[in-house]
Amino acid sequence: MRILIAGAAGFIGCHLARRCLQRGHQVIGVDNFCTGHRDNIAWLNEPSPRPAGADFTFVEHDVTRELDLAGPLDLVCDLACPASPVDFAPLALDIMRVCSQGVWNLLELARRRGARFLHTSTSEVYGDPDVHPQVESYWGRVNPIGPRSVYDEGKRYAEALITAYHRKHDLPVRLARIFNTYGPRMRLDDGRVVTNFICQALAGRPLTVYGDGSQTRSFCYVDDQVEGLLRLADCDYAAPVNIGNPDEIPIGELAREIIELTGSSSPLQFKPLPGDDPRVRRPDISLARRVLGWSPAVGRREGLQRTVEFCKAKLSRA
Repeated sequence: MRILIAGAAGFIGCHLARRCLQRGHQVIGVDNFCTGHRDNIAWLNEPSPRPAGADFTFVEHDVTRELDLAGPLDLVCDLACPASPVDFAPLALDIMRVCSQGVWNLLELARRRGARFLHTSTSEVYGDPDVHPQVESYWGRVNPIGPRSVYDEGKRYAEALITAYHRKHDLPVRLARIFNTYGPRMRLDDGRVVTNFICQALAGRPLTVYGDGSQTRSFCYVDDQVEGLLRLADCDYAAPVNIGNPDEIPIGELAREIIELTGSSSPLQFKPLPGDDPRVRRPDISLARRVLGWSPAVGRREGLQRTVEFCKAKLSRA
């Protein structure tokens, strides 16, 4: 297939692009490097075992501007949005724009080319949930004007826009709600809890835990995430599907696990919980198991160890 991946320089986007190349597809990566990294594009251009015909090209472009490319397209993958809480305030308008005009432009491109459209939505559409675990039929509990609202509501708007395109134009769409993905090639300074804890532990600094550490998250290793996305792209199911690991852990326990894995003697440092921070997060993946035949295969400790090794190597190069 010929596949366009918007957000190809981002964490999940570059892993998705690499897996598509390993499958023998032609991949066009698009990114404006707002939060993506040029190292990820260089990684995709490195020589690696690929079937004949696999090819990667890159276009530096902001998807909030109209995009047109020569030649056919079979699949448009939309992963183009800043997703880290540290970006929500400084990039607030950029996030709103990419979730609206950016998604619209990519939908139009898919419609013109008769391509399938895969969108990465988020567990944040559930907000601070009062239903646990979160199932796709739950409508969520989101503060529309809170500090996280640009991302939460941006993604909710994108889901509504994509569904409207599907209904009006019969566009084949796929909607993935992803949950706290982690693994190699994350930005070390992106403010997410896994990289925060690993970098602090490796440096011997206190691990910053917000609140009392009892709030929970469910972490999905990036290889599992990409496998779920590809299975969703290949199927014929147009409604949202949770793709995440239901292995739930309190944040305080995660901090202690990373201290153990890194051999660090770092203490925990507790700070006030940010506004609208969800108390719990765990996907119900019954639908993914039934429709996609998918469930995560990489255990948390194994995935964390791989991520620790990546962070060590990157810090040593820096």
